Amino acid sequence: YDEAASLIEEHHAAGRDVVIVSTSGAEVVEPIGELLGADRVVATRMVVGEDGCFTGEVEYYAYGPTKAEAIRELAASEGYDLDRCYAYSDSATDLPMLRTVGHPHAVNPDRALRREALARGWPVLEFRHPVPLKKRLPGFSVPPRPALVAAAAIGAAAATAGLVWYANRRRGTA
Repeated sequence: YDEAASLIEEHHAAGRDVVIVSTSGAEVVEPIGELLGADRVVATRMVVGEDGCFTGEVEYYAYGPTKAEAIRELAASEGYDLDRCYAYSDSATDLPMLRTVGHPHAVNPDRALRREALARGWPVLEFRHPVPLKKRLPGFSVPPRPALVAAAAIGAAAATAGLVWYANRRRGTA
């Protein structure tokens, strides 16, 4: 969405780190994070065997309360003040993450998250303007058609990812 890309730009312009926190696999989310200019990615990690293939086991599952734990750990290691941090989500499964920061936002929320956001007085954002990445990101090139199908599925997964913008890009910056 154009609104999401604008938020990323605004947070970076204000000197804030942009961190994508997603239940989707790191193999999917990290390239999207790089494309979007995220400073860090927290995502589910799968176990890779000695043969270089996935074993089917999950090393780290970034879901629900685990996202909140990951954010607290990242804040401690990077010196982020969670009361000055922002989080954005569309799902009630991210309530633990949203409750962890000082500036939670519900974006195109599911019913349960909308209800909770309204009860807590959190901003509810409605993103309505899809925009091709080529228009927003210089140097973005369209991959061959078979890769587009995979990219569309990846994009859909990333769109539901919890995006967390940390208030301080560097320790001690306002």
